Amino acid sequence: MVFSSIIFMFTFLPIILVTYYLSPRKLKNFILLLGSLVFYAWGEPIYIILMILTIVINYVLALLIKNQKGRRKKCIFILTLVLNVGMLGFFKYYDFIVGNINSIFSLNIQYNNLSLPIGISFYTFQTISYIVDVYLNKVKVQKNIISFATYISMFLQLVAGPIVKYTDINRELKSRKVNLDAIQEGIRLFILGLSSKVIIANNIGSLWNEVETMGFNNISTILAWMGIIAFSLQIYFDFNGYSLMAIGLGKILGFNFPNNFNYPYESRSITEFWRRWHITLGQWFKQYVYIPLGGNRLGRARTYFNLFIVWFLTGFWHGASYNFILWGLYFFILICMEKNGLLNLLNKHKLISHIYTIFFILVGWVLFAVIDLNQIINFFKKMFIFNAGNEWIYYLRNYIITYTIAIIFSTSFLKKIYNKFVKNNIVDTIILITIFLLSIAYLVDSSYNPFLYFRF
Repeated sequence: MVFSSIIFMFTFLPIILVTYYLSPRKLKNFILLLGSLVFYAWGEPIYIILMILTIVINYVLALLIKNQKGRRKKCIFILTLVLNVGMLGFFKYYDFIVGNINSIFSLNIQYNNLSLPIGISFYTFQTISYIVDVYLNKVKVQKNIISFATYISMFLQLVAGPIVKYTDINRELKSRKVNLDAIQEGIRLFILGLSSKVIIANNIGSLWNEVETMGFNNISTILAWMGIIAFSLQIYFDFNGYSLMAIGLGKILGFNFPNNFNYPYESRSITEFWRRWHITLGQWFKQYVYIPLGGNRLGRARTYFNLFIVWFLTGFWHGASYNFILWGLYFFILICMEKNGLLNLLNKHKLISHIYTIFFILVGWVLFAVIDLNQIINFFKKMFIFNAGNEWIYYLRNYIITYTIAIIFSTSFLKKIYNKFVKNNIVDTIILITIFLLSIAYLVDSSYNPFLYFRF
């Protein structure tokens, strides 16, 4: 799917853009819908039927919700939620649940290792946001099925976010304007995103790939820390890069998608980190889970219970595996500690708070990056029980420049310097053309080109 998506990006995308701009306003959504369906079918043709069924069923049920009152309206709403969550649960968690039932009760229920439809976690959440907002009368029901289908299937951010709520773009689905400034900004964001993913994420990520290939039993303590730092930088530049590309393409087509990252590694607490990392996911859980459960309005015990549900679901949303559940609950514990007074202490000590945040984020990434629980334990042993070795010197020599570049660009330092002293249209153009050509060169030459969030 990754390679197919890249081929699509540089072959079909120009055709779609030209056709889109030449089409009259009434046909633009149809052109975008058609292009999105072609994109999805290019990667996974069998699941295009699932997406079309999702669109049609939710379109019809949303109209029924709008036209009903009282108990009947509530029943249709609950049915719609059950269908959407059930579809996600079946494809994403069926094998996990059946496998655990077999293990616990010594059964032999057959299951087929279903492949996960690309983007199902994202477009299911987008669908749910629409249904909930229609039910609560926050938005008008979308009567144009082409516009609704365009919202659900939009290829720009379908496979890896950001998660776009219906309220973010409902007006733009009906009427949007594209001007030269928006196109220029869109191109800039797209190139920055592409270079973040291809030049930085791929290169620093290859170190983590080498550490995994070596086996955790064969690495030293220093290399273990180097490896997880590499992964933390890889996943940031990978995911932020894709988000920037999606936001940039959105601007080129007249949409304003929400920002998804805000230099999260500059955070001074775990609470702040989650306000800066995957922003749209955090906002979705806050608006559609945490607040409906009562938020922090029902006392301390209920607040912690609500946080537990949110973080359990956050972890489980990322994958049907115990390591993701542990990852979510790990951050639940840290955030509860911060709510109990630790945050006040952190706010008084800038350097200590930043070290604390980076340390616990890195520990958390181990839980995220390593699926097997036994291997997680092995990796933690390597991190915290000193194991001498000198193989790390070889990798440090090979990756020191990549490390330096990645760490610098993970902060806002260069952006502030550039905006204050350098900002110039000609310089901008030269820089963008240079990094775009470098990105294309890396794409052509590199055999290691994963999009980490495609699997979620």
